[in-house]
Amino acid sequence: MRKVLKGMASLLGATFLTISAASSAQVELDFYYPVAVGGPITKIVEDMIGRFEQANPDIKVNAVYSGTNPETLSKVLTASRAGKPPAMAVMTALDMYTLVDEDVIAPIDDFLKTEEDKAWLAGFEPAFMWNSQHDGKTWAVPFQRSTTLFYWNKDAFKAAGLDPEVGPQNWQEIIDFATKLTVKDASGNVTQWGVQAPSTLVPYWILQGYAAQNGARLGDETGTKTYFDKPEVVEALQFWADLGQKYKVMKPGVIEWATNPKDFLEGRAAMITTTSGNLTNIKNTAKFPIGVQIMPGHKQRGAPTGGSNMYIMKDAPAEQQEAAFKLAKFLASTELASEWSIKTGYVATRADAWETDAMKAYLKEFPLAGVSREQFPYLIPEFSTHDSQRVQRAIDDAIQAVLVGSKSAEEALKAAQQEAERILKPYQD
Repeated sequence: MRKVLKGMASLLGATFLTISAASSAQVELDFYYPVAVGGPITKIVEDMIGRFEQANPDIKVNAVYSGTNPETLSKVLTASRAGKPPAMAVMTALDMYTLVDEDVIAPIDDFLKTEEDKAWLAGFEPAFMWNSQHDGKTWAVPFQRSTTLFYWNKDAFKAAGLDPEVGPQNWQEIIDFATKLTVKDASGNVTQWGVQAPSTLVPYWILQGYAAQNGARLGDETGTKTYFDKPEVVEALQFWADLGQKYKVMKPGVIEWATNPKDFLEGRAAMITTTSGNLTNIKNTAKFPIGVQIMPGHKQRGAPTGGSNMYIMKDAPAEQQEAAFKLAKFLASTELASEWSIKTGYVATRADAWETDAMKAYLKEFPLAGVSREQFPYLIPEFSTHDSQRVQRAIDDAIQAVLVGSKSAEEALKAAQQEAERILKPYQD
């Protein structure tokens, strides 16, 4: 009996040692994600991470909800300079040049060990790789990507005598539709604005769309030159400002990013421009039928890509980097890219994600989810430069100055161009 008990004790001891060894061999990594704690997005992220950990029991992922996009960038840079970087972070696509310049991210190419790895990377939509590649290398994995879309309230269209199934197709129609949709009470106070576009958080992104529709870009593909003062860009900003100041069909002054969809959902704006990332929320919250289409054109159609990528940190331990690459492949796999798009409204970044049974069923149930894909032929890269935050601040301040009427479009954009040239001079050959 003693021998049996002794044998069992030895077996239990060996099992304990095996479990302890497996536990100590587990790779633990920090994953910075740019949202506040809580909310539906974090629940989706946590569910996906939980499934990843279940499939990879040797990896433990610590999701760190790191605040706004600028806060996340700041925290990543601070941690990296202190020698304690996270293994991976979701940061905006426009931050790529800054992250490369700061030498804190590793090229994704370094982790491609198999043909399957290479095929996975080649499966992303080309439009979402523009802000992931630089100097012959791929620096990021597309993930939480978006574009601008045009939304309208079909009930408001009916009340204004407009066809609720067809939105404005060009700038002049935006003005015409918005004029009919702007409603005032007996005292002359506006109770419903015809159209709105947000001018905080990322006003450059909205202007970039108007500029593209006018045949212009805000900058070049090297991230070293800007074209803020080009006549076509000035005209684009003037059109935006005229909606509020000349035609009086848009709420005057600065419109908060978060207020914009709120005004739409509460009936204070009949048409809005906002991100495709708001689509699911608007669909689930609106108490009226909605219309969604690609952005109206002017000289041509045009809209920017936007959103965030996944970056792997250069100075994270090698085993954490490899684990982070596994996580990136999982989150940006065909099935997960499809699921992410369905649950959030962000654009599915892989061509094959649009062919999954789940996506096909969702598009049949909710065809408007496919509008963002209709815009692919007209997409341009998100405006991005070296020292992006300072350059972005220059153009954003100029836009807001024009929208509040303190400067003319020509004056503001000329000053922004001069500031951008000063900032970018060290990066030019």
